[in-house]
Amino acid sequence: MARPTTLAGMRAALSGFDTAEGFRKGLAFQPKPTDVFISPYSKCGTTWMQQIVHGLRSGGDMAFSEITEVVPWIEMAHDLGLDPEAQRFEPRAFKSHLPWRDIPKGGRYIVVFRDPTDACLSLYKFFEGWFFETGSIEFEDFARDFYLGRGDDHGYWVHTASWWGQRHRDDVLLVCFEDLKDDLPHAVRKVARFLDLPEVGPVFDIAVKQAGFDFMKAHGGQFDDHLVRERRDAACGLPPGGASSKVSTGLAGAAKPIMSDETRAAFDAEWHRMMGEPFGLSDYAALRAALR
Repeated sequence: MARPTTLAGMRAALSGFDTAEGFRKGLAFQPKPTDVFISPYSKCGTTWMQQIVHGLRSGGDMAFSEITEVVPWIEMAHDLGLDPEAQRFEPRAFKSHLPWRDIPKGGRYIVVFRDPTDACLSLYKFFEGWFFETGSIEFEDFARDFYLGRGDDHGYWVHTASWWGQRHRDDVLLVCFEDLKDDLPHAVRKVARFLDLPEVGPVFDIAVKQAGFDFMKAHGGQFDDHLVRERRDAACGLPPGGASSKVSTGLAGAAKPIMSDETRAAFDAEWHRMMGEPFGLSDYAALRAALR
């Protein structure tokens, strides 16, 4: 059993990541009105927001091996052997990557947006050493032939457009990854207010501290998806022992300098098609500005 070295091999491995039954069970989940679903696109701040929400609701509980144990991934819970109903803290919280169209309705929803080029680079680094052998696939090929080619049902832009269309709902909170980086206490305060949890005091302070880069990096083994790897790698045909990196500095703008002009133009064209024409947002910076 060897780790893939081509995009075709990587796609084949990903096809075993979840099951139709598990996905169906996730979509059929019946939320309580107080439940909160954290549903960014992949590598746009999901783990970070899981830790923020969990810290606010629990007062800083860290008694878990991996964050997905306490904030279960709703569309993967069945395949990971997790009971989404079995939570020790309120409000109940769930991870997801679903667009608005598919996510179970009746709860509350937090979505983190991120510049698509940076999200693409982060996903590439996340898959490297896990879903493909380190150094075997070029970032440019990954960005053009995989990220841009995922199709409307699974793509960044469909996900982003679906949630942007719900921005005026009282049960939806939209934030930007870059704003979490720029002013974490302010962002955590917005989340606390949305969840009707204290915006000041010791619980708030510990939630901010434990959502900081230094703390999460020091506890990286609790945020590295090892639970997912242990329970799904064999189904993906992957050898054991793969590595994945989730806690990083997340430098804004890191991807564009290493992308070709052609690929950057393709990203821009997709943004224009999915976000510019329907919503009048010229680029990601315009989306971010509209949320301030």
